Amino acid sequence: MPPPTTEHPPREREPSLDVELWLDHDHDPAVRRPPGTAPGPRTLRRPAAEEVAELHRAGVRRLRLADPVPLCRDAPAAALHALLLVREATARGLAVRWSAHCADGCVADGRFHHLQPPIRVTGRPPADQAGRWRAGYFPGKCVYRRGPGFVEVRDRRFGAPALLTIEEPGHLDRIDALDGGTPAAHLPARVRRDFTEAGLITEQAGLAWWLPTRARRDPSPAVAR
Repeated sequence: MPPPTTEHPPREREPSLDVELWLDHDHDPAVRRPPGTAPGPRTLRRPAAEEVAELHRAGVRRLRLADPVPLCRDAPAAALHALLLVREATARGLAVRWSAHCADGCVADGRFHHLQPPIRVTGRPPADQAGRWRAGYFPGKCVYRRGPGFVEVRDRRFGAPALLTIEEPGHLDRIDALDGGTPAAHLPARVRRDFTEAGLITEQAGLAWWLPTRARRDPSPAVAR
């Protein structure tokens, strides 16, 4: 009999995502750019962290998502892939031009407001959620760092700064899987409850995923704001 395994079940293939790429941060379409600064459209098929890391190494500094991204719990898996891409781009400082769609008002609770704000939010959101998102956004609004035997999260999405330290092995062991999205039903009930109540994960298409962005710069100025 083979020994028991603690590996997580394999994920299905990542949905493809159509984007357009530029090598600068400028959003003004009237600005004339030198040839070669716009690699153009591309279809991304690998996990978001891998795609964004490669794009950043290649000099990409701005991207546009072709399709609106649903935010609600019943969103398809492709929406999760898109939001992971926005999260990874936010962490690396890439400018993202995208639009969101919210049919149930979930955008108003602020769980996504540490991500770069969309240019518009369609559907049935409360009034001017895109404007509220833009007005309250700053880099490093919800970030995490790993240390030996712990993960530290600094969160300013919901008002006063919150500092959360995660040290329990059963919780720490799930963060890597959550970082790329994992079946919510496979999470231990306590882990799922604790992370949900702390606002550290959300669920879409039956998958739970880790909301904080990885800290790649000192977040202290954002926390002290």
